[in-house]
Amino acid sequence: MVTLSDVAKEANVSKMTVSRVINHPEQVTDELRALVEQAMETLEYHPNSIAQALVNNRTNVVKFVILEDIDITEPYYVNLLFGFAQGLAKKQYALQLITDPEEIKKGQSDGYLITGARNSDYDWLDKLEKPFVLFGENHRGYDFIDTDNQAGEKIATEYALSRLYKRIIFIGLDVKEPFEYSREAGYINTLQKNQMIPQIYRIGNHSHEAQELIKKHFKEFKKDTCFICASDRIAIGVIRQLQTEDARIPDDFGVIGFDGVFLDQVSNPKLTTVKQSIFKMGDLLADMLLQKIAQSGSPQGEVLITPELIRRKTTR
Repeated sequence: MVTLSDVAKEANVSKMTVSRVINHPEQVTDELRALVEQAMETLEYHPNSIAQALVNNRTNVVKFVILEDIDITEPYYVNLLFGFAQGLAKKQYALQLITDPEEIKKGQSDGYLITGARNSDYDWLDKLEKPFVLFGENHRGYDFIDTDNQAGEKIATEYALSRLYKRIIFIGLDVKEPFEYSREAGYINTLQKNQMIPQIYRIGNHSHEAQELIKKHFKEFKKDTCFICASDRIAIGVIRQLQTEDARIPDDFGVIGFDGVFLDQVSNPKLTTVKQSIFKMGDLLADMLLQKIAQSGSPQGEVLITPELIRRKTTR
């Protein structure tokens, strides 16, 4: 059986240093931690997670808190959840799923991943006593990881222009939140650079609302128009109603979504979309939260992940 002494010898450090890397990683440099972790991996040494938890007065449990309607966002959050669970498993941590804010403080845990937070949630978030990180942009100074929403819609708008669509319309979400402002900014800034006038509609994140929008305004939409949508769910509704109106996709009307988790693949025709790296962000969120816990709540900052445009059949 591989021992702590074996790891220390492999890394050419003291047993105390190895112990600190395992139990108090915030007390060692990144270089030293990487050296010891490499030795542990080489020797296939796995610390006793139960003993670690007792030493650090921790539970080795974190709570995954969803503050949105899970019926609407289920495929999205399944990917995030799996990525987060994978990241936790590297450190022998478990998760507890919470969908009711009233349940957050019940039971024991070492910290929280908060998803779907809105401006109205900030007051009670300020009162949380344990370390937490957010999935989603915020302007409150909370640590977070998110897609670079502005870059994503910039990529989408530039692509629509490159496909020679003469009119680019943005259909956004009817929420006053940082991620939506960023998406709109990516669209607006790109059009203005090309001396074009932005045109924006805002609706709820429901395909039937997108269908109603297209139905109501269809006669106003001229050919050579591309719809930049703030979600794949909205884009699906746009496609359905355009088909009902016998509009030609993608020759006369283009559609670009945002998410790339599931709906883009079941769309007919398949949807061109801005794909978020949801699984990857879940893994990174686990790393950020566990590091924050290890560092007694020290700030971790913010991380924006650039999304990727997936070209399919709804753009020419």
